[in-house]
Amino acid sequence: MARPPALKLAEVLAEIRMSSSAFYRLRARGEAPRMIKLPNGELRCRRADLDAWWEACEGGTPGWR
Repeated sequence: MARPPALKLAEVLAEIRMSSSAFYRLRARGEAPRMIKLPNGELRCRRADLDAWWEACEGGTPGWR
């Protein structure tokens, strides 16, 4: 089975309806979805990581990842 593609940062931002500056603030605090930094410096997010982050946000879980 093919591995699902990771989402580009722009796709993540569009889905969560957040500006890049707000996202980077969350990321600096360790509260953004888990991201993968590629060798070229671009960021990607696995669908499962984004879904887990959404669930944590909805449940009010402190210390999101």
